[in-house]
Amino acid sequence: MKRVAPALALLALAGALASPVHAEHRRMPPPGTGTANPSALVAAEIAFARMAREKGQWTAFREYADDSAVMFTPRAVYAKAWLSGRKEPAAPVQWQAHQVWMSCDGTLGVTKGAWQQPDGSTGYFTTIWKQVKKGKYRWVLDQGDTLAEPLKEPDMLSASVADCTERPGAPLPEGAIVVQEKSGLAAQQGFGRSDDGTLSWSYDVAPDNSRTVSVSLRKSGEMRQVLSLDVAASKPTE
Repeated sequence: MKRVAPALALLALAGALASPVHAEHRRMPPPGTGTANPSALVAAEIAFARMAREKGQWTAFREYADDSAVMFTPRAVYAKAWLSGRKEPAAPVQWQAHQVWMSCDGTLGVTKGAWQQPDGSTGYFTTIWKQVKKGKYRWVLDQGDTLAEPLKEPDMLSASVADCTERPGAPLPEGAIVVQEKSGLAAQQGFGRSDDGTLSWSYDVAPDNSRTVSVSLRKSGEMRQVLSLDVAASKPTE
């Protein structure tokens, strides 16, 4: 849930990413409508960060959240309900994306990177992005944790695109996020995947509020785990 980055740096990274990714897909048969474009997620992060600076952190989180979006407080909660009417912090958190993963068809992507709070605390974030229309993304899951030492900034943002496979006749199930309307809590276990099934994610929140988040990407004919994150138990956020 913690992020916001220097726009010029990410814009430069977006430009650097565009050529090799597009070249790779020119050598592959297209999986259907739309192909992977990791630089589109970088652009979404830039716009998200700009709105946080100009209009407020929670305003930006609400605007960029999908209706089904989940965040952790540390229980899994329905993001739009939790964010509704929430007072803006004096200064927004800052963040920088370091890595991007994307399904072959571009319908789902993941960003991971570093965040910094005005009080000097640092940590990492992981965000799952869903394509709501061509070139437009909204986040469906956002989470992070504090770190004793800041993440080392890479020389260049890295991107990994799933191998293309034969597209199924119909989209796979969207996922298993269930909102409990009275409490505002989401299901404490959830999952989702891209329309072509080449990228999937899941989370599991334990009774002590610790959680795990994992992401898998199709490579060399099989689904391979590319992220496995464990977050220790913590007290609920006010």
